[in-house]
Amino acid sequence: MAATRNQSDDMNEGCAECGRETPHGVRLEIRTESQKSENAQFSREPYRVSTCRVCGTETALRMNNA
Repeated sequence: MAATRNQSDDMNEGCAECGRETPHGVRLEIRTESQKSENAQFSREPYRVSTCRVCGTETALRMNNA
C-alpha cells in the first residue's frame, strides 16, 4: 500500500470501505494486549492506526509481530 502526502498533511491510502484512495489521519498507539492486570506492563505493543477522513473507518496494524 503506497502512501503519499497531500497539502493537509494527511496520508492518502486505500480505504476498503470507500473503495478508493482517500486522505487518512495516521498515528502510532501503544496498546495493552493482556487482559490480566499483573501482566499488562509486559504486553504493550505499538500499533499503526489509520482513520479515513471520508468515512471514518479506522484500521489498526500491529507493528511488532514478535
